[in-house]
Amino acid sequence: MADCPTETSIKRMAEEIFSFTKESWLARLASKNQDDEALSEVQFLTLDVLVAGTVPQTVGDIQRSIHVVPAQMSRIIRSLENEFDSPLIRCELNQLDKRCIDVYLTEEGRATHTDFLNDRLMRISHFLADVSAKDRSEFVRICAIMRTAAKARSEKQAPTSN
Repeated sequence: MADCPTETSIKRMAEEIFSFTKESWLARLASKNQDDEALSEVQFLTLDVLVAGTVPQTVGDIQRSIHVVPAQMSRIIRSLENEFDSPLIRCELNQLDKRCIDVYLTEEGRATHTDFLNDRLMRISHFLADVSAKDRSEFVRICAIMRTAAKARSEKQAPTSN
């Protein structure tokens, strides 16, 4: 039985998005080999929570924001404290609740976040340079719809801390 046209077009869109994603991964790997200190995506997301939110954030708040399990969050926190020339974050015991750890963004962390973001935006801009203004406008409209849908699904599927 053949796919219906809608299923076929969704499948084709998914294949195109995944193919573009793979090209992006390859470009990222090529630059990561040149820069041993490049952030991983999950490290960037952690810094992004700190940049965008109120400071400090607890480890648990960050973990829930980026939808990872507690053990993975612990590894991310340790890596941001120890795997770079200077710590990108600073952790302190929460003064109101001794069971919680507060996470602060360091100046080096803010600069690293900005550099990573600017690098990614530049790479994406290069991919889009040959796309017409009309197609870019349509692309932005479609991406906004997809981002909203992805966020809603992500929030429904977020792992719990138990």
